[in-house]
Amino acid sequence: MVNESDNGVTAGAHGPRDFLRTNRVALLVIAVVVVLIAVIVLMVKHRSQTAVTSPGSGRGGQNGPVAVAVATVTAGDIQIRIPALGTVTTLANVTVRTQISGTLQKISFTEGQLVHAGDVLAQIDPRPYEAALQTAQGNLRRDQSLLTNARLDLTRYEGLVKEDSIAAQQLDTQRALVEQYVGSIESDEGQVKTAQVNLAYTRIVSPVSGRVGIRQVDQGNYVTPGDTNGIVVVNQVQPISVIFSIPEDNVSALLKKVREGATLKVAAYDRSDAVKLADGKLSTLDNAIDTTTGTVKLRAQFENADGSLFPNQFVNVSLLLDLLQNQLIMPISAVRRGAPNGVVSTFVYLVNADRTVAVRPVTLGTVDGERVAVASGVAAGDVVVTEGGDRLRDGASVQLPAAAPVPAVGATSAAPAAAAAKREPGAHRRPRTNNAQ
Repeated sequence: MVNESDNGVTAGAHGPRDFLRTNRVALLVIAVVVVLIAVIVLMVKHRSQTAVTSPGSGRGGQNGPVAVAVATVTAGDIQIRIPALGTVTTLANVTVRTQISGTLQKISFTEGQLVHAGDVLAQIDPRPYEAALQTAQGNLRRDQSLLTNARLDLTRYEGLVKEDSIAAQQLDTQRALVEQYVGSIESDEGQVKTAQVNLAYTRIVSPVSGRVGIRQVDQGNYVTPGDTNGIVVVNQVQPISVIFSIPEDNVSALLKKVREGATLKVAAYDRSDAVKLADGKLSTLDNAIDTTTGTVKLRAQFENADGSLFPNQFVNVSLLLDLLQNQLIMPISAVRRGAPNGVVSTFVYLVNADRTVAVRPVTLGTVDGERVAVASGVAAGDVVVTEGGDRLRDGASVQLPAAAPVPAVGATSAAPAAAAAKREPGAHRRPRTNNAQ
């Protein structure tokens, strides 16, 4: 009996310990779930208290001011520009070839060098052509001597015929001989000129001013006029042109300006359309519209004194078609599109003196980059919202750049607003202002 009692007490004492050891995982899961529930409850309670103490704080409050960036509507000039894509094209592209056959004795240029018209680029062995010139000149002197002698005989024969000492046929034969020698001399003179030209061709000169490319043949080679690649290619780069296309819808306005004698300015920008490379002017336009693309080609000429434009380079082109004066101008970022009053339109948020905004429908005019002309809806000096308008509505309060925060509606002291500002770092950040220039 004593042993059974002891065993019962021992089993009862070790039961909870065995239970904990057996259900350890289940108890751990239950503890984690309880902790997560407690955290969620605390977060919900904290948010509710924040909403009660500061219902309109920061940017997104229902009654609080919204931080915005603004710009002032100004009066000024705006440009009507036609954007296009263009390719830099040389005004002269010359493949320099030899006009005669011979051994290339010397290369007188450096690849990539700027040369002028008439500069010597290469030299061909002139000795065969000097010999040919000397032979032609010798033949000319010989025939000139024969002609002189034939003319003297002709003079004698004319005297003898008068005295009836020789037959008239002999006189006629002598006259024909004189004419023969005259023809021979003319042929000799032609041969001399040909030899002189061939000798001049041994000095190969640049026909235009420009930049030479990579040479196509090395010194010592035998060159002929039939060589396909020639010796080198010379591209005229000062001045240089850009060929681009514009839509046919702009052709009428462009032709009107051209007929009026206006000089239309053209600007060339790099591939990213961020850096201006050169300023030029429109020189000509094509004589027909390309029906496959509905565009017409134009050529603009640039002095390219600094060499910023390179042949076959891709550029963005901006053609200045007209200049509109005394226009109301504002940043295009201020324009909104929607139906605030139930009618789809373009509008702006106009900032009132009490730091509230009003929806103001506007009629837009010409767009010039980041600026836009306004035909109606605003006046010079009006302040419009450029950033932050997606959080506004008609009559909403705004916080202007560098201005003190406006207390939220219903706030009893400045403390809740200050606390909300600390929780919302962007509330006091100065927005970027895109003012129209």
